[in-house]
Amino acid sequence: MVEPAPGFHGLKFWETFGPAAFAIRTRVDVLRDVGACLNPFAAFQLIQGVETLSLRAERHGQNALALARWLEKNSHVSWVSYPGLESHPSHETAKKYLKRGFGGVLSFGVKGGGAAGSQVVDGFKLISNLANVGDSKTLAIHPWSTTHEQLSDEEKVASGATEDLIRISVGTEHIDDIIGDFEQSFAAAAAAKTEGGEEKNKEVAAEGAKEAEVTPAV
Repeated sequence: MVEPAPGFHGLKFWETFGPAAFAIRTRVDVLRDVGACLNPFAAFQLIQGVETLSLRAERHGQNALALARWLEKNSHVSWVSYPGLESHPSHETAKKYLKRGFGGVLSFGVKGGGAAGSQVVDGFKLISNLANVGDSKTLAIHPWSTTHEQLSDEEKVASGATEDLIRISVGTEHIDDIIGDFEQSFAAAAAAKTEGGEEKNKEVAAEGAKEAEVTPAV
């Protein structure tokens, strides 16, 4: 309380706030680190959600596996990372430990690099462009241009966030609706034009070629 706080530019709480120093330090420091207590309505919603958690988790896994298999065969995609696929390096380990499904999160590389990846995510109509995971709705993000934007290119690649990577948190919608949104977004990105009228996202890799030099994180 009396020593300078490094996280607040050397602020001395007791000197600045007097008798209220403890309450203010708790509010701005401890509350920031551990969060607030759960409010009654949020607790009620949590209890309700737990009742159907197993059903939703099963649907997440089913949809993710179906989408991963579809993406793996798609001409706009250069690679797919999902432990449920036989092509994944940890597939055998996943089969051993993940008995009831392989989870609802996958990543893939879109041909055309960063420009194409950003356009694909922006082109979704059903799928939401959000950074969180585990929602009932399908979520997509292009880490290179969003969550990892402040890093250098070398740091991005080192962390597994390659320029072509798109991360998907697969929701519980009907799989046909999810795939349909991918189809229209891929088509729109492929047809995108520059101001000069040339194709903006010509394929930059041969069919099935790996564009990432590191194994991307799911």
